[in-house]
Amino acid sequence: MNARLARLRRPLAALFAAAAAGLALMALRPGPPPSVRVLAAARDLPAGTTLTPPDLHHVNLPPAAVPSGTLRSGTGRLLAAPMREDEPLTDTRVVGDGLLRAYGRGTVATPVRIADAEAVRLLDPGDHIDVLTAPAPLPALPDATAGPPRDAAQVVVSSVPVITIPAPNEAGSRHGALIVLATNRSQALALAAATAPLSLTINPAQHDHTP
Repeated sequence: MNARLARLRRPLAALFAAAAAGLALMALRPGPPPSVRVLAAARDLPAGTTLTPPDLHHVNLPPAAVPSGTLRSGTGRLLAAPMREDEPLTDTRVVGDGLLRAYGRGTVATPVRIADAEAVRLLDPGDHIDVLTAPAPLPALPDATAGPPRDAAQVVVSSVPVITIPAPNEAGSRHGALIVLATNRSQALALAAATAPLSLTINPAQHDHTP
């Protein structure tokens, strides 16, 4: 028996030494780097998207890569700008206080319906536009005499930025297209008081389609 133990002593010692070395290496191996779990876009999302659960998922980012203003929830929020897949969701990407702060104090988000939905398709968030009254056409007269003169179109607000363009729905498209503008309160009141159909012109000095 002693002879058998003597023969096994060396292999057992080597096995125990290897196990101890392995445990030491595991103890010295650095753990996973720290990360922060944040909410991000699950796919490329266009501006005007009303966020639903399938549009969002969580990603892990190094603490230094986490942008300020990240949101813990986003379902039901309206995107003010396009998002790339896995881009963290922040308060400047959705319509709300965080976004409006970038436009200065006293700014409010003002929804406006433009009569010509095709004209709205030319817009991108960040474009500056003039909003004008667009008087409805007069009915045709039974004779050839000229009807009463039409009122000229008037500028309601000038050079206001487009925050976002909500995704159209089938029912609403027959009545123009909705856009959200960054205005002050007096401009918002002027738009609310404009009862005629509204049209727009794009400010050429500030119109920019670059992403």
